[in-house]
Amino acid sequence: MAINEFPKGWDEARVRSVIDHYENQTEEEALAEDEAAFNDPTHTPMMVPRELVPEVMRLIYKYDDEREAAKATRTAASPSSNH
Repeated sequence: MAINEFPKGWDEARVRSVIDHYENQTEEEALAEDEAAFNDPTHTPMMVPRELVPEVMRLIYKYDDEREAAKATRTAASPSSNH
């Protein structure tokens, strides 16, 4: 029996929702979504050699984990608004 493993924060419902989104998207909607992604000033599109993709993904996940840990630390350290 195969075991489904989802990335952190994902579950079957989220995966099905993403699949439904893309399967029911018109060509115009897909193009608009792609253009918006390339025009997002908070992101940088780049070409990555295929053999480097696993390492780039590992670095992105590490960065995300560190950012989440720092946010959790800040949240835990902030004074409660109940005082």
